[in-house]
Amino acid sequence: MPSATRQYELVLLGATGYTGNLAAEYIQEHVATDLKWAIAGRNGQKLAQIAEELKKMNPDRVQPAIEVVEQKSDQLKVLAEKTQVLITTVGPYARWGEPVVEACANAGTHYLDVTGETPFTYDMLQKYHDTAKRNGSMIIPHCGIDSVPADILPYLCVKEIRSKLSVGVKSCINSLQKSSGKISGGTALTAITLVESYPLTFIGKAMNPYALSPIPKPKGQAREGIMTKVLGYRYVPDLGILTTSPQAGSDTGIVYRSWALFDGGEWYGKNFSFAEFFRAPSALIGTLIHYVLSFGMVALYFAPFRWFLKKLAYEPGQGQTKEETAKNEMRYKCIATSDSPEAKRAMSSFEFVGGGYYMTGMLVVEAAMTVLRGEEESLAKRLGGMVTPACLEMEYVERLRKAGISIECGMMED
Repeated sequence: MPSATRQYELVLLGATGYTGNLAAEYIQEHVATDLKWAIAGRNGQKLAQIAEELKKMNPDRVQPAIEVVEQKSDQLKVLAEKTQVLITTVGPYARWGEPVVEACANAGTHYLDVTGETPFTYDMLQKYHDTAKRNGSMIIPHCGIDSVPADILPYLCVKEIRSKLSVGVKSCINSLQKSSGKISGGTALTAITLVESYPLTFIGKAMNPYALSPIPKPKGQAREGIMTKVLGYRYVPDLGILTTSPQAGSDTGIVYRSWALFDGGEWYGKNFSFAEFFRAPSALIGTLIHYVLSFGMVALYFAPFRWFLKKLAYEPGQGQTKEETAKNEMRYKCIATSDSPEAKRAMSSFEFVGGGYYMTGMLVVEAAMTVLRGEEESLAKRLGGMVTPACLEMEYVERLRKAGISIECGMMED
């Protein structure tokens, strides 16, 4: 564990960006007022402006210090050594992330990010997991909309089935039931940068569902039918018509890493399988979504399409206003089936009204505070190295509930 005598408890790197600024506002309004923290970035003038705005929001708390730093190894090393926990919202992570991970792993500083870039996460796992573990720190990626909801909902279903039936889970289906809002400029740039940063063969390897798992895929898992693959949708009772999810590529690997880290897969269940989908209003639209997303992934490798994608989103650092996001909504439902002859089911849900990027700031900040101020000895703290949001366990879930996210779980009546 990093020393409590360090200058800061928390440093937020990237506070001048769209998501980073929302995270800073969340800290200022909702986090313990005695938190010793700093906002960091390359532009000292912008950081000073943000600090002034934050002070107006809540003058009766410890105000953030300002750390001006370039994304260079020597400067990041100094920054990492000043703090117990470092959150970075500076993306694309494939371009800017590695020096931050390296600095934190070497300094024994806990690292959290909001990436959805699985190839980046896979790359960092290979390079810095052992170093972080040896130095007593945690690397916790995907602490935003990718992949907190998808990671904690299966965890809750497993916990419920274990407590009620004392068996593991055989299958788990997560569904994004509703999503509203527009992608920020940073998100659009991330999708473009990812395909420009790694070879296609590396991306293919990293996107294997079990690429982040330290144990292999269970044998004998059911395969998807040929018609389902062709049409791109399936009907699941209590979840509706489901099609390809734009988040599945980011979320699935994290969920399988959680599966593996909890007792080598035994707690989740030795036959555990996970899939994630997006709810479609009809079969036809489900098929269209499937093929649009499939085409989009291929089209990213062509420069004209990347140019077109840039035109659809905001400029980097910009996004929707608070007024525009006030009525936005994210809603997930997850159903898990017990690995038992009775095949009992549990359902968990995750709902938030407001902007998805504000929620991302909330998710990563509450994860950081669970690390900093949490009283329980979570699996994440026991393991160290690269862990997952679910490894922060129930203390994290309870913090999210108190923050205003509706998270429920229970057995279903069949």
